[in-house]
Amino acid sequence: METATHTAKNQKTAFRLRALTSSHPRRFQGALHLLLFNKRLLLPLAIALLLFNDNTRTVTLSVLSDAYFQVAAFVYASLAFYYMATRRISADAIGRYMKTHPVHEVGLSALLGALPGCGGAIIVVTQYTRGVTSFGAVVAVLTSTMGDAAFLLLAQSPIDALIVMAISVSVGALTGFTVNQFHNYQAPQNKGAQSGLQGQASESVISKGSVKLSTWFWLAICIPSLAIALALAFQLPVHEYFFIEEKTFTNIGAALCIASLALWALCGSGTGYASVTKEDVTPPPLRWQEKAALDTQFVLAWVVLAFMIFELAILWFGLDIASTLQTMGPGLVALAIIVGFLPGCGPQILVTSLYLNGAIPFSAQLGNAISNDGDALFPAIALSPKAALIATVYSAIPAFLVGYGYWYFFE
Repeated sequence: METATHTAKNQKTAFRLRALTSSHPRRFQGALHLLLFNKRLLLPLAIALLLFNDNTRTVTLSVLSDAYFQVAAFVYASLAFYYMATRRISADAIGRYMKTHPVHEVGLSALLGALPGCGGAIIVVTQYTRGVTSFGAVVAVLTSTMGDAAFLLLAQSPIDALIVMAISVSVGALTGFTVNQFHNYQAPQNKGAQSGLQGQASESVISKGSVKLSTWFWLAICIPSLAIALALAFQLPVHEYFFIEEKTFTNIGAALCIASLALWALCGSGTGYASVTKEDVTPPPLRWQEKAALDTQFVLAWVVLAFMIFELAILWFGLDIASTLQTMGPGLVALAIIVGFLPGCGPQILVTSLYLNGAIPFSAQLGNAISNDGDALFPAIALSPKAALIATVYSAIPAFLVGYGYWYFFE
């Protein structure tokens, strides 16, 4: 009798599962694919393994808490302010202004590239493929942009960030004007490509739900997190104000960080290099609350990766990364510039984290900031591969000149 009842229950469960998959086949397959093939999940999985290991648990908890309170809280605040201030900027309006004021387009492009994030650079690149802007404008914006790494540098070292931005704008504008004089390459127009790129955003049920959850998560914790982060910046014993032990406070910060990493892993498809190293693309209209939450999680994920590499290298191998890199001498500048050639903001956040931890000099950070094209290189490659390659080569020239110039004269 029990066997018959058990069999009936199994058949009923199987029937419900078939009904679910048949009624929503695309949603079910998309969710299953996201869970099984999402490369982003490797980071929270690795963190979980380190937490289960007695030898690495303490250092992992400390890294997660520090990354959350010392980086993520400030990054979210700066992102929220920035996106609220720029939410009414229209890409079409900028394109029309460039078309009617060609004399100003290179300088304006350099300024757009210097804006934190990749939005300004992407605007110029897409306008170029529509025949609106010159090739010098593309070179200027790719030279001056620092991508999402700018948010990290602004949050942790604002003076250095402003210096890097000022130099990048000047170098970008000068390079763009020079390119227009000698090689104003015109790529074939591709007006429909941008809409195609926008359509590549993940439509997964899990991804959409994670975006909403991320938005509410950061809205709920942003103010208390920022207050705690500011108190820690002034060396105040925050755990005593909450009448808890310092270990408990560290665990709370680590838990918030893990929650953010898990949300980041589920907000994108994670099926390729671009999905892991660039900002999440969501269908418009995109609210500033969503954009700030998604970009904060992206920056935090790469910061955690950088911090863990530092700490585990010391713990497992007794290796001082800062000393090891500094033995490279001037070759370290070239290495940072070469990393800047990689598309996406993830590798560039790693370089900026190295700089903030004293592992690389300012010349290397400056060279990377000029050579790196951020997320703007992805649409550039998709819309006009030849133009993207030529622009990258042209931006490499000032990167080497400025990076090594600063190293030779000031370091």
